[in-house]
Amino acid sequence: MIFNLHTHTNFSDGAGEPRLYMEEAIHQGFSAIGFSDHSPVPFKNNFAIREEELMNYGETIRTLQKQYTCDNAGNTTSGHRINVFLGLEIDFIPGITRPIAEFRQQLSLDYTIGSVHLVRHSDPENLWFIDGPEVATYDQGLNEVFGGDIRKGVTAYYRQIQEMVARHRPDIIGHLDKIKMHNRDRFFSEEEPWYVALVDETLDLVRQSGCIVEVNTRGLYKKRSETLFPGPAILKKLLAMNIPVTVASDAHKPHELSLLFTETKAFLSDLGFRDLMTLTPAGWETVSLNSSL
Repeated sequence: MIFNLHTHTNFSDGAGEPRLYMEEAIHQGFSAIGFSDHSPVPFKNNFAIREEELMNYGETIRTLQKQYTCDNAGNTTSGHRINVFLGLEIDFIPGITRPIAEFRQQLSLDYTIGSVHLVRHSDPENLWFIDGPEVATYDQGLNEVFGGDIRKGVTAYYRQIQEMVARHRPDIIGHLDKIKMHNRDRFFSEEEPWYVALVDETLDLVRQSGCIVEVNTRGLYKKRSETLFPGPAILKKLLAMNIPVTVASDAHKPHELSLLFTETKAFLSDLGFRDLMTLTPAGWETVSLNSSL
């Protein structure tokens, strides 16, 4: 059983229209695919769906969903059977972005991924962009927004995730510790007590919320991180706290749909994980990790 719920198409910053991802998912024998392009944000950017294209995005994915959904006789208009889901990866920036519930209602979403890519300090016009391929962008933002104070910046990142989880409860939390991506042990260590305390506070809220934590392979296959998002220390805590997880590739191209899935699932199994969460037409279900190896 292969599935991926974190996928970006040319509606946002992905390369290729949704149908190309469908064709690749079928080729790879997927049981389910979820589309989760970046939700609109109220400022100029090159990564999110444009507000005027949002409904078109939803209609496009719903059309694919209908084509691949079985009728009572088990037939599909496409000739292939694969579960297709409409989602969004929704950026949370306090006081700037729309509530997750608004997007959920507007598009009748099947699921939501809540993520933090831009960290707010005091000035809403000045945000720290922690993502993207350029280390220099990370460093410049840290200096401009937080005066080079990495502890202050990282604390703001985790506080933002905590607020997102507590107030908005997305179905899935995307790349939980992505703040480490361009750090590369230059500014902080993930073993420092203050960092561990922030992670523990965040995980406690996640456990209370019932959110699913995504195990994201993109940092590894793009060679932007030496570990998964989240890394081994956090994964062990998720297991001990019985917090549900799902594996996703954060694909921006069709061929990325299942990159490093085999290795990641084997790693999770070695850590002691036995189950993954997946979405079905009937809702969220637990599936055996071994069944998807």
